[in-house]
This record gives sequence, C-alpha cells and structure tokens, in this order.
Amino acid sequence: MAILLTGGAGYIGSHVLKQLLEKTEENIVVVDNLSTGNQACIDALLEIRDFHFAKIDLDNLEMLEMLIERFEVTDVLHFAASIVVSESMQNPLKYYKNNTAKTTGLIELCVNFGVKRFVFSSTAAVYGEPATNPVDETVLLAPINPYGRSKLMSETVLRDASNAHPAFKHVILRYFNVAGVAGDGSIGQSFPDATHLIKVAAQTALGARDALAVFGTDYPTKDGTCERDYIHVEDLADAHLKALEYLKTHPSDTFNVGYGHGFSVREVIKTMQRVSGVDFKVEMAPRREGDPAILVASSTKIKTRMGWEPQCDDLEHICKTALAWEKKLHEN
Repeated sequence: MAILLTGGAGYIGSHVLKQLLEKTEENIVVVDNLSTGNQACIDALLEIRDFHFAKIDLDNLEMLEMLIERFEVTDVLHFAASIVVSESMQNPLKYYKNNTAKTTGLIELCVNFGVKRFVFSSTAAVYGEPATNPVDETVLLAPINPYGRSKLMSETVLRDASNAHPAFKHVILRYFNVAGVAGDGSIGQSFPDATHLIKVAAQTALGARDALAVFGTDYPTKDGTCERDYIHVEDLADAHLKALEYLKTHPSDTFNVGYGHGFSVREVIKTMQRVSGVDFKVEMAPRREGDPAILVASSTKIKTRMGWEPQCDDLEHICKTALAWEKKLHEN
C-alpha cells in the first residue's frame, strides 16, 4: 500500500510530502519531471525517511502504471501542473495539455488500477470574478483565464469519474494564495522565476531584484491594488493530510483552503518592508490580463467538516519565513 504524490518536488507538493514523512508511516512514491521542482528538495526530505522518487513526466503513462502496480498505490495527491495565470493567457494550450489532458490520463489509470482516494490540487481561479467575497464553494464557477478553466475541466473529469466509479473517491482543494515556507527552514519555494508576490517581495528586499512591480493600481479595492487571501503553505499541507483521512469515511467533496480575509498588494509590500527593514523600490505597472480584483476564501466548510484549524494565520509570520528562506538561497 502506498501514497503517490505527483509534483512532489515542487513548492506545495514538497511541503505536503514533508508532513506525510513526519506524521505517517505510509509508503510514499513521488513523481516529478523537475521542470519547476527541485532535486535538492527531494534530497533534503530523504533525510527524514526513505521514499521512492521517479523523475518522469505525467505523460509517461507506462511508467506511472508500473509504479501504481508495483507499490500498490491506494491514494494519490495530485500537484503537478502549470500555474502562472499570465503565462496561461499567452500559451493556453500548454495549460490544457499539462493541467487537463495529463490529469485525465492519471485519473484513468487510477480508476483502472483500483486507487481508492484522489486529492486534487485545484485553485480559487475557478471562481473568476466572484460577485461577493469571501467566496464559498457554492458560488458560480466562471474562470476568466485558461489556468482557471484548465483546472475546472479537471475538476469535472474527476467528479464524473467518481460518479461512474463509486469506489474511486476524491477531494478537490481550491487553493487561494499560498506563501511562506517550512518552519524549520529545510525546504521552501525554490523555483527562481516564481511569480508569487511574497517571494518576489522577499527577493527584492534582499537585492536579488532591482524593484517590485505592482500590476494595477486602479482596481475597485480599498487601495486600488488586488486583494488576496494568503495562506501559509504548512497550513495548506495539513489540509491535505486531513483530506486523506476524511476520504476514508466520507464521500467525495470540494473545499476551499484559505483564511477568510485578504490583504492588498500594497499591504503585503509594507509588511515585507517592515520585517526586512528594507524600503525596497516599488514600481507601478499596468494590470495583468486575467487577474481578478479580489479573491478571499470562505473556509467554514473545511473547518466544520474536516476539523481543519490553521496555525499560521499571520501575514508577518508568513513574510518572515519567506524572507528567511530567500536569505538561505541567497547565501548558498
């Protein structure tokens, strides 16, 4: 019996992997093509305990099939995806291929080989421009970019597969804005071209970037910049472990994962400047196509049904952990 993680060398997948290694005794199989994942992260996590790692792409269905059979995989945590909204506007076919077509192939393998539980890494981008915030799981799904549409298509495939094969159950977790790194500093957000605001702000504070660009200052928000719900990656990882347990005794379901309140881009910048002690350069830039003005989660459902209780709901703490990680990368 084993748990399979796709994209387990990436930012979110590696933090979930770390908690699985520390908190469970399950056999674990990780696959990642290392296009955005990091081998050093895998090496660091192997120091906790052993697991099997295979450097493969999700379109290698023959190898995936072999791994599922060999290790008797019962649970899948699916993270592997392309995630940059602006890139999805310029190269939509990449997103439909990576996020929808490859996910569909993986789901088909899971159904054919008796996988019982599937936790899917989805996104708040499926909501598009919601009429009200915080957003709960019942609002209209109307994504405004190919990234969100590619994820929504995969959600549909997953639901239809579970409806047709009741023994194959799933949880869909819709992430809001993920930030921060592991508290012990062992792993973090390592992809050098990441577009996450808090990572970019930390890099700018350390001089790795000349300036931080604010994309749009004329949104209908409290200060004209986009507002987002920033969730610490360790709280998000904990939600995945709870989702696996939930599926052992409950039917398939969908949950938002966020804190229920948002911060504007300007507020995040001011917080990073305060914790870093650096008044780094900020430049105003035009809006990016595909960015909604506000996205804030209603997390009532996951708290009441799974008993999920976030431990890191503090923007200053998130910024401090992100900054500490960037210092570590900078020094190395």
